[in-house]
Amino acid sequence: MSELDPRSDLRGIVASLHTPFAEDDSIDEASLARLVEHCGHAGCRGVLAAAVAGEVGSLRPPERRRMLEVVVEAAAGRLEVVAGVSAPELATSRALAREAAAAGAAMVLWQPPSGADEAALETGLLALAEAGPGPIMLQDLDWHGPGLAPALIARLAERVPALRAVKIETAPAGPKYSAVRNATGGRLHLSGGWAAMQMLDGLAGGLDAFVPSGVLPVYVRVFDLWAASRHDEARALFERALPVLAFSNQHIDVSIRFWKRVRRRQGIFETERCRPPVRALDRVQENEAERLARRAIELESELGGCERDRRA
Repeated sequence: MSELDPRSDLRGIVASLHTPFAEDDSIDEASLARLVEHCGHAGCRGVLAAAVAGEVGSLRPPERRRMLEVVVEAAAGRLEVVAGVSAPELATSRALAREAAAAGAAMVLWQPPSGADEAALETGLLALAEAGPGPIMLQDLDWHGPGLAPALIARLAERVPALRAVKIETAPAGPKYSAVRNATGGRLHLSGGWAAMQMLDGLAGGLDAFVPSGVLPVYVRVFDLWAASRHDEARALFERALPVLAFSNQHIDVSIRFWKRVRRRQGIFETERCRPPVRALDRVQENEAERLARRAIELESELGGCERDRRA
């Protein structure tokens, strides 16, 4: 199997998977497989397993290994699988990267430990390159700040050839997309994650991909319309989804709770269970979530039956 080329193989929408839990709090493997199938029908190019949206902090290493096996099997070569290997200790991330390669994942995603300096970043990337399936996606996540300096990302990419992609999730994200693109000479695959509400800014800035969790057929269609220079149609469709996104993206806990509700209503998940520390919605949020879940399902149903050729 040839090595993943992110700029072509992951151009479009990569779904960040939630982790479904059974009533006994174990991973619900059947629901997880149905979610991967849903991503394929929506037209996604790939899936990201065991990342922030998947409550990765609550998953034990054996659970992450088994989750990845289920995802790779369900993807069945139709979707590229990116395996999250972030962990507080580099040794754990290396072990997860080895397991990702063994399971058949195409790429790993790594969020460096908070406060890691340039030397630690380079050491970590080189270790993952040696242990994993090859290409690495660096998660530049800073909920409230600018994240990693674009010049630093460019230096790391020069020293570590396996660094092929950056998932930018900073505040603000829009200018960061352009800054990293300019600093790296356009060599890296760039994607937007948590800031997916700024999708139109990202498309205008030439992003290669977006990594959302919900209304996947909408994101796929908007991406394709924009690529076809049908910008007004892309804007009109995206604006229909904005009330849903404004609610779900107010906090990561709200997002996880909301999209699990949507997936249960769609028959993809058996439960809406979350593990601590994901906080519950209050009464007002519950009412709004119920109303907007119906809207999200209507949007997905309207567009979800037109799976495209992901290799086009």
